[in-house]
Amino acid sequence: MTWKAYHSRGETLRAVIAASAVRRDGLLPMDVDGVTETFADELDLLGALTLKWHTRLAGQIEAMLAHQPMNLDEAVAIAWSNTAHLLPGVRLILDHYRDEPTSDAMARAMRAATAKERHLLAVNAGRASISGEGARRVGAVLEERARELHRELPPIAPDAAFADPADAVEPQPRGSLLERLRAFVAA
Repeated sequence: MTWKAYHSRGETLRAVIAASAVRRDGLLPMDVDGVTETFADELDLLGALTLKWHTRLAGQIEAMLAHQPMNLDEAVAIAWSNTAHLLPGVRLILDHYRDEPTSDAMARAMRAATAKERHLLAVNAGRASISGEGARRVGAVLEERARELHRELPPIAPDAAFADPADAVEPQPRGSLLERLRAFVAA
């Protein structure tokens, strides 16, 4: 792929994502300028949108886990919900073509993408191993929790996701390493 084609594909994909966010009908916007010249067919465009979703989801999960590594299930669910808020049209498209694929190839691709997404959720929630067989089932439960959050809440910033204003305390100056170790052992 040439430099020009690569950048043209990126620009077209951004236009598709923007159109899908406005339309929110769950259908691939094949009429967006440049789509037919840049993407081979619906499956090619759907694959690019799936990759965009997975990339953004992985980034959101990483951000949430960095701020709250103790409640992994909730962090992963919030990350999924935030991603759905950031890419609402893309999520609707993925759901639509997962439920109503237009070809056998699309059905296989969407089954694989769904399985990988659920596996990602389960592994990052610490509920399955990389090679675990139960990851898809656990991931489906986590996805359902995330969908509930998405319906109920606006996007949640990672630093605010687990903060309770009642728990806010004035930061204390940190002592020496020895003082901190003594305090830790005493606790």
